[in-house]
Amino acid sequence: MVERNKSIRIGMIGYQFMGKAHSHAYRDLPFYFDNPLKPELKVIAGRNESAVKEAQEKFGWESYETDWLKVIERDDIDVIDIVTPNHTHAEIAIAAAEAGKHIITEKPLALTVDEAQKMLEAVKKNNVKHMICHNYRFVPAVQFAKKLIEEGKIGRVFHYRANYLQDFIIDPNFPLVWRLKKEVSGSGALGDIGAHSLDLARFLIGEFSEVTATMETFIKQRPIGEMTGGLSAKGDSSKMGEVTVDDAVAVIARFENGALGTFEATRFAGGNRNKNKFEINGKKGSIRWDMENMNNLEVYFADDAEGEQGFRLINCTEETHPYAGAYWPAGHIIGYEHTFIHLIDEFLRGIAGDYQPAPNFEDGVKNQILLEAIEKSAEERRWIKLD
Repeated sequence: MVERNKSIRIGMIGYQFMGKAHSHAYRDLPFYFDNPLKPELKVIAGRNESAVKEAQEKFGWESYETDWLKVIERDDIDVIDIVTPNHTHAEIAIAAAEAGKHIITEKPLALTVDEAQKMLEAVKKNNVKHMICHNYRFVPAVQFAKKLIEEGKIGRVFHYRANYLQDFIIDPNFPLVWRLKKEVSGSGALGDIGAHSLDLARFLIGEFSEVTATMETFIKQRPIGEMTGGLSAKGDSSKMGEVTVDDAVAVIARFENGALGTFEATRFAGGNRNKNKFEINGKKGSIRWDMENMNNLEVYFADDAEGEQGFRLINCTEETHPYAGAYWPAGHIIGYEHTFIHLIDEFLRGIAGDYQPAPNFEDGVKNQILLEAIEKSAEERRWIKLD
């Protein structure tokens, strides 16, 4: 255990979309939650000096580095937060673990199962706390759905169906950024957004037993380019390159508890900016959730009176709902950024209380096994059993 209000010193590797989200979470955490540790934003790192210097000043970090190894080598850093492209996660995390730093990293955990397992071995060997940033677990409505399921309110689960729909790369002139290169990202829609749907399913109803899938790349070549922040990018239309990841994936799954699952992830669903949703059907009821209306949970209970049955809408902002009591009066909604605050709160409580928070690198390995099984199924056109 640690003394209350003790500072914990953060070093962040990366500074763009997720760097902004994580930085905001560290800064706002003490405002809303009485966490025993107070984040101290010591250093942020990135290769582009002018860009990382701008991020350092804007996000409120004390200093910046252009070499991530220098951050890990510093004695005044307790936590390494990894928000870099996927192909760098393993090298940075293993080095951080060997240096005795606690680690939080963006998803997916790595490019391959082998890399992910080596990361897990490193954090266990060096007895450091670790977490993977599946932030959608920390939506109050999702946490409340978990509570209802655990209490048996919907009974035995028959179906889990999930869609994660985006549309930001439909334009064939959208550049060939790192998210569209297998050697950097590992996979496309599958690992970028489908990984979140798979993790939510594991969190809510349990482990997978087998999967079958199909994948498609609709646009094979794009102008060479780079991300410019958020999901925006710029490119050079005179230079073209090959897209080496999937644009869309569809999965049918069986769970160990006997439930069936269907999953769709695509970045070609016009009109859907971030449509992350699921529906769970059980013997005694059903649950629906949609990230674009993240504060609301739809529930149906079969034992309602005849003539009164149907989905009801719960706005999960009452003090009885998870996390809601830390914010505003009922009906005063919170947003996407608060999911990261909740995740960081759990991470730091794990460090302070000397317990391993979740989701962690073990979850990351299990998700990586799922991702590889889905890719293998799509390639070989058959069911794949999960070990």
